[in-house]
Amino acid sequence: MDERDSVGVSIRSISKRYGSTEALKDITLNIEPGEFMSLLGPSGSGKTTLLGALGGFVMPSSGSVWVGDQDMTYMPPHKRNIGIVFQSYALFPHMSVGENVAFPLRARRLPKSTWPERVKQALAMVELDGYQDRGVSQLSGGQRQRVALARAIVFEPRLILMDEPLSALDKQLRETMQIELRRLHRKLGATVVYVTHDQREALTMSDRVAILKDGELVQIGAPETLHNNPKDSFVASFIGDSTLLPVTRIDEHTVQLGTHTLRSAKPIAPHAELLLAIQTEKLLIDDGLHEPGINRLPCRVVEAVYQGDSLRLFLELEDGTSISMRQPSHHTALQKIPPLGERLSVVLHPEDTIIVPRAGCAPPATNVA
Repeated sequence: MDERDSVGVSIRSISKRYGSTEALKDITLNIEPGEFMSLLGPSGSGKTTLLGALGGFVMPSSGSVWVGDQDMTYMPPHKRNIGIVFQSYALFPHMSVGENVAFPLRARRLPKSTWPERVKQALAMVELDGYQDRGVSQLSGGQRQRVALARAIVFEPRLILMDEPLSALDKQLRETMQIELRRLHRKLGATVVYVTHDQREALTMSDRVAILKDGELVQIGAPETLHNNPKDSFVASFIGDSTLLPVTRIDEHTVQLGTHTLRSAKPIAPHAELLLAIQTEKLLIDDGLHEPGINRLPCRVVEAVYQGDSLRLFLELEDGTSISMRQPSHHTALQKIPPLGERLSVVLHPEDTIIVPRAGCAPPATNVA
């Protein structure tokens, strides 16, 4: 399969109400053929409801769902020909690995003579060659996840839906599987819609990410766009690790933070409430080698936590405002772990000085095709 075999998805003004509760509020989103799109948001944001509308498990109150040139809004799930990987994997414990993977072929009444080769190819794709006769109980969590993936791709669907399939795995295995899913997506070429509440997972795997909050689409963009140009304070706090501090706009490129004037390389639009989003990895200890014009903030060390590859510093500005930073532990500015109470200066490049409106003050998200 390649991108010519994949299919685009068009979600058109989808809303879903449960009594007086609006789970989805007029969501419009276009997904390109072959794209890996993640739906990201906290619990209750509507991401699983939206995935359910795509899969046919949730009937929208209004709006429509198109896959390719076909309106599938009210088509039952078994007729959509969509591969689905559930959070629980939903494997049949009484069946072997091969029987689990072959189940979609049986359900679609494909010629039985084609099953062995299709199952073999699907298992090879997820690097489980030779596992056909094993029982599900004999598999590790990561292997079960791969079987669920093989079952979802065995009939070569053009669209695959995934509902937090890695959430049950431990941290190290989850990170390994994220890379494997990226590799598998490139190999398959299918369109993937992936639900997660883990922002690092979404940034690692996706071509684009759609961020939801309270049933609304807040921002859509490539991972680097969301991280470096968050639309508002909600996105800034949800993507990455940021401290949000109120500032006052002086002009298009300057804000006031307490007694300090900070410059931003990006234009600052007037808003009722503006916040400086200080990302922990963007702050640097001032080693005296930075060029003029950089933003400098004097502070003192409140706590220092050594974390192997990095040092996490909790700092306090002159006016008592708390901020934090994460510095590589081998950085030349760190000859030793700073003692508590030590006074130092941190710098923030204008390119990394991100000013955002408070959530609710920014205009609605615009759909990106």
